[in-house]
Amino acid sequence: MTPAPHTASACPKTKPTPPPTRRSRPTLLLAALAGALFVLLNAALPATAARPTGYGAQVPITHRAATPVDANGRLQVCGTRLCNQYGAPVQLRGMSTHGTQWYAQCLTDASLDALAHDWRADVLRVSTYVQEGGYETDPAHFTALADRLVRQASDRGLYVIVDWHMLDPGDPMTNLDRATRFFTDIASRHKDRVNVLYEIANEPSGVSWSRVKEYAERIIPVIRAADPDAPVLVGTRAWSSFGVSEGADESEVVNDPVDASNIMYTFHFYAASHRDEYLAALTRAADRIPVFVTEFGTQNYAGEGADDFAMSQRYLDLMARKKISWVNWNYSDDHRSGAVFTPGTCAADGPWTGTGSLKPAGVWIRDRIRTPDAFHSG
Repeated sequence: MTPAPHTASACPKTKPTPPPTRRSRPTLLLAALAGALFVLLNAALPATAARPTGYGAQVPITHRAATPVDANGRLQVCGTRLCNQYGAPVQLRGMSTHGTQWYAQCLTDASLDALAHDWRADVLRVSTYVQEGGYETDPAHFTALADRLVRQASDRGLYVIVDWHMLDPGDPMTNLDRATRFFTDIASRHKDRVNVLYEIANEPSGVSWSRVKEYAERIIPVIRAADPDAPVLVGTRAWSSFGVSEGADESEVVNDPVDASNIMYTFHFYAASHRDEYLAALTRAADRIPVFVTEFGTQNYAGEGADDFAMSQRYLDLMARKKISWVNWNYSDDHRSGAVFTPGTCAADGPWTGTGSLKPAGVWIRDRIRTPDAFHSG
């Protein structure tokens, strides 16, 4: 029997979008005083101050004292962990967009300001669906849309995951030519940024790990040809469950890893559906291979129904202990309980800050992004 879709992002969608010069000592002193004054003035700028563009290409951000990218620089995989430019393990926490073919209206300057400053997120995952009215219908449009969102998030000092959101068909090789074109275009545009990560296959399903591995070893060189230093995130079998949703476990990846460096493997879970077996697989895997949870929810696998905050907190406690970065699904006003905003928020352009427009899952996840050390289970 074919298993049920593993995650909310696999569900049918019902809400389409309407459309050096030498200097004298006095000169150096004056320059130093001017520089100090510049820093003091900019430290006082509010979060809404005008932003320069091109962050990640050596253009400073002046509206926030220390953005995630300011603090950590280019990320790299070191052992089983994601590390910053100094080699120290880091844990990113943030949100994923919904499909941009439906919810681009939820991704405005104001909403992304809220994510960066009110929510204090580290990372935005930009989900470009391949099918379901996505990339295959208009490659130029969806490449431009992903490009715009990478730039907007970068201007706020956030890390960005470029998510190739393939779902059905579940064999990533089916879309190999499209993926090659998309990642060539995006990596070429953003190769000088230090804050971009590439997620090459959202949720493979119905195929062997060897098939997923073959795809990864075809696409990673495409990205590395333009952007040789960016971390690449590799989807795992059975809706990125390390094969658990199709009766396997993480051993197939551990024993037969992708032949590439600076990569991590993705794991997705929805707490109300994915219980102890999934949590145990994540626990074991994180001690053997680099893992990034690029999608999770507090509800069932469809991203709807009642929230299971207790089980969700068990996952978050584990990820905090093991420095596993995570992204929650999703930053939109879809009617399902897994979308953080109440329906109508995006059409009304907010309010984006505070909790007044948030569903219970939105309040819960915002708290844990803002103050992660304040919440623990047990």
